[in-house]
Amino acid sequence: MWRLRGLLTRQEGQGMVEYALILVLVSIVVIVILLTMGGQIKNVFSNVVSALNS
Repeated sequence: MWRLRGLLTRQEGQGMVEYALILVLVSIVVIVILLTMGGQIKNVFSNVVSALNS
């Protein structure tokens, strides 16, 4: 019983879990932005390449 209570009250990994959650949130935001604006970003790079080639 004491072991279970010790597992539930430890806070050693709290900071790492918070950093992991922030990393997951940032990753989800980046993926959504890329899926939403991916075509526009591709067009911008294509225009830049065309301008540099001419």
